[in-house]
Amino acid sequence: MLPLQQELESRAVLKAVAAAHRRLAELKGVAGSIPNETILISTLTLQEAKDSSAIENIITTHDELFRAELLIDQLTSPTAKEVQNYAFALRHGFELVRDSKILSEAYIIEIQEVLEQNRAGYRKLPGTELKNVQTGKTVYTPPQDYDSIKTLMNNLAQFINDDSLSDLDPLVKLAIIHHQFESIHPFYDGNGRVTLPGLGPVISRDFRPRG
Repeated sequence: MLPLQQELESRAVLKAVAAAHRRLAELKGVAGSIPNETILISTLTLQEAKDSSAIENIITTHDELFRAELLIDQLTSPTAKEVQNYAFALRHGFELVRDSKILSEAYIIEIQEVLEQNRAGYRKLPGTELKNVQTGKTVYTPPQDYDSIKTLMNNLAQFINDDSLSDLDPLVKLAIIHHQFESIHPFYDGNGRVTLPGLGPVISRDFRPRG
């Protein structure tokens, strides 16, 4: 359950965070110099969708994705459609958080619905295990029953939205949230791809890179 009690911001972590803040400040400066930031955001969205989906063996090309942006009704490749759904979910999550300034459980479920194009919601059936694809060995077993998943996701949503619960650096907090979400593994599919559409924007809502 969050917040965690142990010390997380070690010297090594804080050095890495400082470097990341500098890089984010550089990116923010470059983005501000572009007349139309939408072009950059759209390109980065597709790149993120492509690379994150590739981790789950959903492979497509940049050319196919850019064509899909223009000819969405003519998409024929199943992998391109999946990556395009990820891009839609990423943008949808960004809009939800930008407008409301929170990331509720309902929004997380909504983002997953856009990504997976179904309304399955949280896992209700036991049996989910994370396995090594090469050896078949189970490396982690997430919570199995719906009530536990619901309780843990409610706790996670509180941690995300209530800044009084933690004074961690936003990037450290983001890492903790990502780890907790993956540990709960609340959905039947798409867990890894659900994190960025919601968790990235909500952590950045009050975040200003330190130059």
